[in-house]
This record gives sequence, structure tokens and C-alpha cells, in this order.
Amino acid sequence: MDVHLKELFGLFQEHFGRGPGLGAGSGTCLLKVEGISTAFIKSLYRTLALLWKSHPWKRLKASHLFGVKVGKSSDWPDARQPFTCVQFIGSGAGDLGLNILRSEEDAVGLNGGKGQGSSKSVPQRGMLRISFGPEVELSPANKKMIRNLGLEIAGPKAYPAMDVAFSQKAVADGFPSFRNPLLEELRWVYAALRALTQVHPQLEQITGVPFSYEDLSQVIEVTYPSEDLRDKSVMVRVSFPPNVERFDDSISSVPKLSESFDMHAERTEVPRQCVVCEKDVPAERAPRCSRCKAVIYCGHVCQKQDWNEVHKSVCELYKAMMERVDELEIKGFSFPYLAEQPCKWLEQVGLHGKGMWRRLCLCYRSCPFGQLPPPEGGGWAGAWGVEQGSYPPDAPLLDYDKASSQLLLSGWGEYYHLRGLPLSSPVAAVLSFPLTLYSIVTSICVSTKNMLAKGREVTIHYLGPEGELDWLPAFTEIGHLLTGSGSLHVVMVGPEVPSSLSGEVNSLGRKVRMTFVQGLYQEEANALQPPHLVVALNAGLDRHETWAGALEVIRQMGAPTFFTDYAEPCCVNAKQVLRASGLTISHPFTPNTFRSPVRNQIPSTNVPWFSNGFLFGVNP
Repeated sequence: MDVHLKELFGLFQEHFGRGPGLGAGSGTCLLKVEGISTAFIKSLYRTLALLWKSHPWKRLKASHLFGVKVGKSSDWPDARQPFTCVQFIGSGAGDLGLNILRSEEDAVGLNGGKGQGSSKSVPQRGMLRISFGPEVELSPANKKMIRNLGLEIAGPKAYPAMDVAFSQKAVADGFPSFRNPLLEELRWVYAALRALTQVHPQLEQITGVPFSYEDLSQVIEVTYPSEDLRDKSVMVRVSFPPNVERFDDSISSVPKLSESFDMHAERTEVPRQCVVCEKDVPAERAPRCSRCKAVIYCGHVCQKQDWNEVHKSVCELYKAMMERVDELEIKGFSFPYLAEQPCKWLEQVGLHGKGMWRRLCLCYRSCPFGQLPPPEGGGWAGAWGVEQGSYPPDAPLLDYDKASSQLLLSGWGEYYHLRGLPLSSPVAAVLSFPLTLYSIVTSICVSTKNMLAKGREVTIHYLGPEGELDWLPAFTEIGHLLTGSGSLHVVMVGPEVPSSLSGEVNSLGRKVRMTFVQGLYQEEANALQPPHLVVALNAGLDRHETWAGALEVIRQMGAPTFFTDYAEPCCVNAKQVLRASGLTISHPFTPNTFRSPVRNQIPSTNVPWFSNGFLFGVNP
């Protein structure tokens, strides 16, 4: 920890005084406490408001625990972060908030070993509590502070309060004791809340019987926030899903075939396909594994063969994947979510044969990538093909153009609101590619984020482009979202780059320039400017043999590299490919915030399948 941080922490080694906390009911005005900046207060309150508005209590049950690691041990006084566990309390009504605990032992002790918390079980070392109360409980000092700073509060019934509680056993007079958090505790809270707010929609509903900390934990790792918290972002890395590689070795018998309707059989006429022999099976009578409900067969012979060769070892994993279908589907849009066939879906949304959408259409599959004929009508509107007001304007965000830090997007809802797009617009299906790249550069990859903050140009090697070569107008949106003086140089490298485009440099607005190179990455990399970041979307590491040479180049270069793929089985296979190439996964595979909201129908499986569905990365 540098000298400045040590001095800053030194100002807060004494308590602010006893009382119910820093929020509702507190008599302490934080602005009058030496060392706490306005930026700190605003960041903390806005983060609390954001947590409340994202409604984690509707998704997570009381007693759900999350292990949180913030920064390095050396960042903290005594080389130990103040807390390690976050527990949600309350449910659909009343007593909503968080218990923040110092250790796994405290978490288990508080829950009595069965996930049932009790105020009498507060650890003697204390725990930090965050609760939300009505406006009437605010002290005059806090009301004045909130009004003067224009703080964002979640609502009239959701003003946050924070305090550190000690059990009756730890206090001589036998009464509970409270104190205000110290500065280092508040900074940890800030980082943890930002992480939970961003991550919780991706978390699996976990039930453990009997209660187990390991079963009910999700590990979230965030970077240590800057000392003045001007940077509102916190880098988040979450292990998803927990216990993904655990299988029940006791399973030996072949499950029965279920001939009940497939999950979408009532609304599709598209034939399904046996995963073994690839024989077409009528959708309304497609047998599937009765245990996982994920894999399609033509009959018992193929099912038994697959069970003995493959499926026995992955059935439980597939079952867990199927239980996450609702979690992975992005709700809120009013266009059709299921793409049974590309042409049929495009017809449903009125985009068949229009603009950039032709690349998704089977009618144009014989047309080489990057060589679609000019769209009817031409121009920006012709490229998008949707009615005016349903596609992003070809202009930067004026409100953010002069901002010093990058705009961080939490998901499609925030992006559509920011751009004023109606939820009936299907442009997210194409924008998934540029916005995934934008999210990686500005939020997930720490090194590129810091480069942009310093006004530098980030060089990105974008591997294996295909449809992206026809969606360049969509990639212009990256430049419209970037703020400050930083810029991107995206080098698209792959065998599908047409020779007529190879070697060209295109400027996509003021902040993005794009170079195209035809060829395999392992053959062209030495002639390219070294990258700060390597990206491959819908990579298919287990489906293309040419990846072996490219991964060796990535390992030797040592640049951070991120991949996306369609589904969890693809990610499981990709993990094995990366390990065999000597690469260690540094960013575990997680649902991609900007995955396409359109779910693809795969003939032989019901496993959720989305373009850019999952994100993972390596840092050689």
C-alpha cells in the first residue's frame, strides 16, 4: 500500500462514535468527518441505491452466502481484508439487507448450520450490517447531506443504513453494541456492493441440504478501488457456476427416455435430430433423456450407446445447465426470443433480406463474408433495415463525449434506455458483437481500461471474424460510446477476410480504426503490431483444429485474451483445449452481459444456446 493510502487509513483508526450507523437514524454527518471526500459519499450511496434497484432479494434467498475477495492481502491494514462473506437477509417483504461477516466460521455460526440466521448469533468479533429503512428515520444531518449532494436514493422506503454490530456476549453490560464502520471497511463495502450489483442476475439459485458454506457460496473477485473512488467501476470476476465439475459417480443405470413434449415442441415444426446418428426426429415426439432433459435421441439403441460412451459422465452437468434456462434468457424485449430457423425468425421481425441482417439468413450463405451487396436504400438506415428510431443514431453520446472515465454499461436494458431504443427493436442480435468487445475493453480487462483512461490507443487482435465483416456499421457504435481521448485499433485477422479487404484500414468514427488481414493468426501474427488484447467471439475452440497454432502464439505473446462461445458445453470443452495448450483460465466462464437475447434452436440438444452466450479469458 502506498504512503498516501496509509495516511488516509490512519485518519480513521478511531471510531466515528457509537450509534446506529452512517445512514438512517444516524446523528453523524459524514461531510463533517475529516478525510471523507464528497466523491466517496456519492459513490457509496449511489452503489447502495443501485443494489436496491436491482432487486437481488427477489432472486436470492435468505442465508445465501458469497465469498468476496477484494484486492491483495497487502492492500489492507494487517495484511487482511476486514470481511470475506456477504449474506443476503430477508425475502419478498421486510428486513431486506445484507450481513457482512469476517470469516466462514462466523457465517456458519450465524446461520446455526442450517441457513437460519438469528440476531442472537451475531459473532463476538462483530459483523457489518446494511439495511434499508423509511425516510422518516433519517436524522436531520443526513437529510441535509443527501439534499446538498443530490445523492441517489432508492426510494422513500429504501434509505440505506450501515453499522457494525456486536453480540450481547461481547459487551460487558449484556446489551448489543454498535459502532460506525471504519474507512477501510467502507471501501470494502463499496467494492463488494458494486460486484454484487453487477453479478447477482447471473447467480444460480442454490439450495443445499444440509446447509453447507461451500454449497451456498459464490466467489466474487474485484479489484481494490482507488483511494478517492472517482473511478465508479470495480472490475468483477465471478466463478460460475459453482461446483460445475462435480458429478455423481454413483449413477450407473441408463435413464428412461422421456417422450413428453420437448420444451418448445408445442410451438415449432422444425425437426429435431438424434445426437448419435443424426437422424431427424419429429419435434412433437422427440425422445430425450428423462434425467437431464437436454439431449435428443431417435430411440433406446442410440441412447444406450451415448450413455456408455459420453452421456453418463455429463448427464448431471447437463441437468444443472437446463435448470439455468430461465436465468440465461434475457427478459424484457418484445420481439421473438427463439430462433427456430434464421429465415423464419427474420420474417417474424420483418427483416428478411434487409441490410446487415442478410448475413444471418440462409439465403445468403453462398455469399462470402464481407461481400454482401449494398443494402437497398444504402446509408446508415439501409444498413440497419429497421424503422427510424429503432436503431442507434450515427452520432456519439453528447452527454458522455467529454467525460474523463469510460461509460460502463450493466446490460441491454441500460444500453437501450441510453440510446432511446424501443424494446421491440431486435438490433441487440447484431450489436452483441461490438458491445461485447466494448465491455471487455472498458470493464473486464483491467490493462486496456487503464490505457483508455490515460488517453492511449489500445491495439486489439480480433481473431476469426465472419459475420462481423458484414456488420461494420454496428461496430461504429463502439466509437460512439467511448469517452475521453483514448482510442482503439482493431485488427481483424482470419481466413474469411476477403482478399479485396485484406490490408485496408477503415476509420469507424473518431476513436476506432479497423485493419483487415487475411490468413491464419499463427501465420500473420509476427507481421502485426503487438496487441494489448486478443479477442475471439463465438470462438469454437473445440470445433476448429486451426486453434492449436493460434493458441501457441497467444501463449508466447502473453497478452490478455478473451473468448466467447454459445453454450456451457462449449465452454467446458474449451477449458480442456486451453489447458492442453498450456494456458490457464484467469477469467472463469460466465454468462456474457451482452449475449444475444435470441436463443438458437439446436436440433440435437435443448441446452441454452446464445450467440456470445458465455465469456471466459486467459492471461498468459
